[in-house]
Amino acid sequence: MAAAWILGASTCASMIISILFFPRIHVGKLKTDSYWIITLIGAALVLLTGTARIGDVARELTANTPINPLKILVLFISMTVLSVFLDEVGFFSFIAAKTLRAAKSSQFTLFSALYIAVSILTVFTSNDIIILTFTPFICYFAKNAGISPVPYLFAEFIAANTWSMALIIGNPTNIYLSTAGGIGFAEYVKVMILPTIAAGVVSYLTLLLLFRKKLSEKITVSECEASIKDKPLLITGLIHLGLCTVLLAVSSYIGFEMWYVALGFALSLFVCTLIFSAARKKKPVELGACLKRAPWQLIPFVLSMFVIILALEENSVVGNIAGFLGTDHTVFKYGAASFLSSNVINNIPMSVLFSSVTGTLEGSARTGAIFASVVGSNIGAFLTPIGALAGMMWSSILKSHGVKFSFVKFVKYGAAVAVPTLAAALLVLSLTV
Repeated sequence: MAAAWILGASTCASMIISILFFPRIHVGKLKTDSYWIITLIGAALVLLTGTARIGDVARELTANTPINPLKILVLFISMTVLSVFLDEVGFFSFIAAKTLRAAKSSQFTLFSALYIAVSILTVFTSNDIIILTFTPFICYFAKNAGISPVPYLFAEFIAANTWSMALIIGNPTNIYLSTAGGIGFAEYVKVMILPTIAAGVVSYLTLLLLFRKKLSEKITVSECEASIKDKPLLITGLIHLGLCTVLLAVSSYIGFEMWYVALGFALSLFVCTLIFSAARKKKPVELGACLKRAPWQLIPFVLSMFVIILALEENSVVGNIAGFLGTDHTVFKYGAASFLSSNVINNIPMSVLFSSVTGTLEGSARTGAIFASVVGSNIGAFLTPIGALAGMMWSSILKSHGVKFSFVKFVKYGAAVAVPTLAAALLVLSLTV
């Protein structure tokens, strides 16, 4: 047990240090994030020391079960590809431009329009894609309008990581936790829609209160140009994403696993785009961009953390955590624990760990713990930049645009929004589970 604790804790600590002090590694022209390399080394040490057996890992990775991390990765990467494709044809930039242009001279109107647009788009795509798309656009707009980008950037970040709870596809943590608990798309929406709405309203009102002085100033809105690059491909992408979402919603009723649905639509989108490109004698540059921007680094990251969590499970560590949290008031206990744990080990490793911890519970206690952990994994992104991959990407984009947003400022603003939002979501969840 000691070896599992030491290797697990040291891997997570090293990962956090790498994120804070050397987030990217440069080897010649090759640049890559450091976090997944750290976890890969940790997983290798776990296997080399025999803390987890290679045979057990292989058996779990080939098992035909919902918790198989390979299925979850296929589901998330496929959904990401569908969203990235829409971004490549200019959909998100077009929506952002329309939203910002509608503000006229009122920062309050602009702020509210941006929050609503990000919230709606996040529900049907994913928080990571929205953050990657909207953040540079907000930086550009604020610079040209001569206003502080901070209220809008933080509102975008909060909206994306609040409304990502609405559907199972909004965040990889949602997928992992709910799939591990045998929760289907429709059941997930039925339980999570009200807590998400409560969290969304509270976070919006808190943000208004937090930035009320800055938003009271008038602005002169400059023109933001953005256009759809390819309308036929846009329609194709929207149809694929829409139909995919509908089929995911009914997949549990027709006995079809979600990863099959997502993968099928991603492949179909590629085939349709290739046919369009061939017919128009045009290179399928959108497909190349999708392959380049897909979150491939999540594969070694999630699999490495899976190995480490398996070692903890085999050495009774998971059982000890479950015993500490107990079986009563699981919504509030697991919600708070997952929220805090996300900011210690990042929300994806937390979800892998808590999928095993919640597996020790039964009945309504387990259901409440799973959904509470989903809430904690999303809202946990508010507190520190290391709480989620979305926070790390957001901070990196801000640095590249010369926007100063320190770790301390993030925690200051994040805590002010996170505490009431988490409380509202868990309170409503406790009434709906």
